[in-house]
Amino acid sequence: MERNWDPCLQTLEGHSGWVNSVAFFSDGGRLASGSDDGTIKLWNAATGALQSTFEGHSDGVRSVAFSSDSRRLASGSHDGTIKLWDTAIGALQSTLEGYSDWVRSVAFFSDSKRLASRLDYSIIKFWDMATGAL
Repeated sequence: MERNWDPCLQTLEGHSGWVNSVAFFSDGGRLASGSDDGTIKLWNAATGALQSTFEGHSDGVRSVAFSSDSRRLASGSHDGTIKLWDTAIGALQSTLEGYSDWVRSVAFFSDSKRLASRLDYSIIKFWDMATGAL
């Protein structure tokens, strides 16, 4: 069996806490990482260069996900919020609230018009991206 996983191609360093989640842009050129340090970092996947840091959560970031066109990045946090970021300018667009516990996972529907989020093992919420409503 050929072992294709041995060579490490890139090491990305810059977070001061555990990295909990990573997600690639749709074109594979960049990736985002979410960390217990409360930040999301955007990296150039080819060079490993840090491109930007998104700050806004008051606790660790548990999950990150890009919309299908990679224009938006969603981040779910231990602070009980989901934040939506404009990836072109690195700005916070909106905050979705309604959780009393960690947001463990976020994922965009393929049309990017809705977002699914998981609170715990039995609760999944769906959000309308046009209105921010559940």
